[in-house]
Amino acid sequence: MTEREKRYARLLSKMIQVETISEPGIIHEEKFIKSEEVLANLFPKVFSSFERLPIESGLLMRLKGKTEGEGVLLMSHQDVVSAEGEWTYPPFSGEIADGKIWGRGTVDTKGALMCILQAAEELLEEKYIPEVDFYIASSWNEEVSGPGAPNAARYLHDHGVRLQLLMDEGGMVVDEPVKGIKGRFAMIGTVEKGYGDIIAIAHGKGGHASAPPKNSPLARLAGFVNELEKHDPNTVELSPTLMEMFRRMGSRADGVLGFVLRNARFLKPLLKRILPKKSPVLAAMMKTTMAFTMAEGSLGRNVLPQVAKVNINTRFIQHQGVEETMAILAPIAKKYDIELKIEDHCRDLQEPVDFNGKGFKIVEETVNELFPGVVATPYVMTGGTDAYHYRIVTDNAIRFAPLSISNEQHATVHAADENIDIAVLPPAVDFYKAIIKKVR
Repeated sequence: MTEREKRYARLLSKMIQVETISEPGIIHEEKFIKSEEVLANLFPKVFSSFERLPIESGLLMRLKGKTEGEGVLLMSHQDVVSAEGEWTYPPFSGEIADGKIWGRGTVDTKGALMCILQAAEELLEEKYIPEVDFYIASSWNEEVSGPGAPNAARYLHDHGVRLQLLMDEGGMVVDEPVKGIKGRFAMIGTVEKGYGDIIAIAHGKGGHASAPPKNSPLARLAGFVNELEKHDPNTVELSPTLMEMFRRMGSRADGVLGFVLRNARFLKPLLKRILPKKSPVLAAMMKTTMAFTMAEGSLGRNVLPQVAKVNINTRFIQHQGVEETMAILAPIAKKYDIELKIEDHCRDLQEPVDFNGKGFKIVEETVNELFPGVVATPYVMTGGTDAYHYRIVTDNAIRFAPLSISNEQHATVHAADENIDIAVLPPAVDFYKAIIKKVR
């Protein structure tokens, strides 16, 4: 292990040791005050040179650039999810062992945050002044869709700030992103799916369970859910982002799969039939998805419910947003005498980042320089990020952290034994330094 790797490992270990679990509707301010005190000690030049901007539930800082051009913002949230399960090392120990740092947040997303702050620290040590304003943001409550990122985005918007590039968590450098496609790929998220919850509600008369009627609320909901599972009504399309991803991945795929991907533009009908069956991940990039996540009925075991509900967690694709999805569900719900309610937080997918535009090209160019042999490709993010809220200040919100992880490590995100290789930290720091220097 090099001295640089040892130093970076110690920095990230100290960040992991600060427990920053976020909870819905609750802001544990004391945790994040402590977290930022630790950050200030670890990255003293950053916290003494950047101007802290006044927002609630998060960190937003600015380093003034040489010119008044559109700025650059690097961001990664401080909060983490809870840490249940059996861990090899305690989840907030930041244990350094076997060439890795272990603990909750190493991948999601304190690893990237450490690299962003260290990149800024080293540039300040070199007395580098950015060409344009350089912002760093870190919300306290990304994991629970809290107000940190919206507050920061609104502050920038209200103060007339425009960003030519924003980088947040998202894709990483991975091996075999889709089964059968060999090699390393930088998965650069250029769009994230819309998000929302739809509540399916069935009404009944209630009563004693000893004499149950036919078509009770729960039975009707079961029929409704079963039909959606067996006969998925959501439409499949191949977006320009997905077609570009297939084109780039096709260069690394052999045999029939390689031929199909390289010629995707001629084989769209075939791909729309085959790919959703091949991979749930690919299916989620091609259509709106529905997951049945919560259900409720009667409070008593022997009582028929007067009202029963099922939550449908929905991720909207570009061609089928909230309105189109409700129109598709309406006749099926009517068949089972079910009411549908859209929750207030539902949101459609935003306009994708142009993968031929300046922002993407800067990131792609930096990948090519610092990760030899890695193919940079745009892709559709199926999860949500804080970057969504910044659409009001930028057209180039890139979801990508320059960290190399294995499929096994990716599986530990939000699970036990989350860890990251120490060796991947220096290239990530260098990547962020290069990005800051390229934006002008």
